[in-house]
Amino acid sequence: MRTTSLPSDAPASPSLTVRRLRDRQSHDPADLRAVLDEAIVAHVGFVRGGHPLVLPFLCGVGDLGDGPVLLLHGSTGGGLFLDAGAAGVPVAATVTHVDGLVFARSTFDSSANYRSAMIVGNATVVPDDLRAEALWQVADHLMPGRRDEVREMTAKEIRATQVLQLPLDRASVKIRAAGVGEAVDDGEDHAVWAGVLPLAVRAGAPLAGDISGDSPVDGSVRASAARLDALAAGREARIAAVMRPTPA
Repeated sequence: MRTTSLPSDAPASPSLTVRRLRDRQSHDPADLRAVLDEAIVAHVGFVRGGHPLVLPFLCGVGDLGDGPVLLLHGSTGGGLFLDAGAAGVPVAATVTHVDGLVFARSTFDSSANYRSAMIVGNATVVPDDLRAEALWQVADHLMPGRRDEVREMTAKEIRATQVLQLPLDRASVKIRAAGVGEAVDDGEDHAVWAGVLPLAVRAGAPLAGDISGDSPVDGSVRASAARLDALAAGREARIAAVMRPTPA
């Protein structure tokens, strides 16, 4: 897996061990990839001028030849891309999916179902000769199949856009996918409903642009909508199975 060294003045890399509810931490690379495969936005934290900042970036998972990386999409004039310079910039990137609100019979025991990943490391600018491929990989991640339906990028478009790459070798994944957990009975009213309200990203009806006219909705758009709905339905089914009482 690809690794990059941090700049000499970078702070020491933090521990990625979960200290609370450690059973929710996953060290399985497949779980990390599953979280990132559904990512649309990564929130990236860094320090500029002694102040911490967090910015959202459209993102994708790709491989430019040295192993899987998180690709962060932006403008060549974007501040973080300028900060990276030739040596790169230390960052922490997070992706979170909230899959449901867990309504217990007390607010203390209420919770959420989620899948989250934090990746720390040195984000570096994708080399010029790989920039077009990185941009296509971001597009393939966000809009699978769209590459086959649209024209090639122009040289001007490639020059105006930039991508940072962040290796996945330093990551922490935390997941909760369960029903209501009430450790003790502190006088809760058992007539109060308790359960999980599923949450998911689902697609609405495609809205045609002003110049689309009567053009049919392309296959990549329909496939993206179907994929989101299928993912949501699958998660709901798995949680329902966990919560369903086991027959005696």
